[in-house]
Amino acid sequence: MTVTIGVHANNPTLTYLSRLDHAQRALEPLGETVAFHHYTNGVTTGTLLSEGVFDFGGTGSTPPLSAQADGHDIVYTAVSAPRPDHGALLVAADGPVHDITGLKGGTVHLGIGSWQTHLLAKALHTAGLSYATDLTPAPAGPDSARLLADGTITGWITQGADLAAALRTGSARVLLRSGDVITDRSVFFARRDFAERRPEVVAALVTALQQADDWGAAHPREAALIAADGLGGDTGDWETALRALPWHIEPVTEVFLAEQQEAADILHGAGFLPRPVTTAHAVARTAAGR
Repeated sequence: MTVTIGVHANNPTLTYLSRLDHAQRALEPLGETVAFHHYTNGVTTGTLLSEGVFDFGGTGSTPPLSAQADGHDIVYTAVSAPRPDHGALLVAADGPVHDITGLKGGTVHLGIGSWQTHLLAKALHTAGLSYATDLTPAPAGPDSARLLADGTITGWITQGADLAAALRTGSARVLLRSGDVITDRSVFFARRDFAERRPEVVAALVTALQQADDWGAAHPREAALIAADGLGGDTGDWETALRALPWHIEPVTEVFLAEQQEAADILHGAGFLPRPVTTAHAVARTAAGR
């Protein structure tokens, strides 16, 4: 059997795993081979898993919730440690916005459907505002930094080299770090049939994920070169961004499931998720002892 892992450039752990031999070495004793499916949009991960395009993938906090809400039968397999400095909500350096309420009536650029939606929805919810009615979320793009600086948009949620560059140049300031609002974990998940049928394969892949993280932590310059090649941006800015990551894989716990449930409730209340989600259902029965 060949185990196929989905890889998109915004997930550094999976990107480095695809460049190294850790996954193959982890699966060889189980008689398995590994293949990597590269795709561009992590928001589509649940659909691609459900369609059998790949068996195992990883994103931020929001896509697995969207997958459940869309009826895809996924299970959580592992998570990163919290990433407090992974991303941030930025405002213009000399602009008038000094707290989350200042975004009301404005436009915020972000990766819609990514962890950034979770960040914005929770920040607004905590302040008594609504993601659905109190501002306009719009997809971020290559002009987001300029549009923030000239006042066309009110806020911009970003990460990686774009965040490092904005802070280095002084063109924007941080209104909220991701860690001020959410744990902002990287989340790894699989199709239920795969995870429950082959738990030993899932365990081997989780070990390989940590080995890929160990490599990223030990080789920040090489890791930055790979990130810049895949996503663009300055290598030095990527190195700054990658050094801020925890590079540690953790098991799925009740604490994590509670974090996701809170996110699911907020996102459904904001109208982003089409139906309620119970995150405890996204656990393999073998892992749950049933």
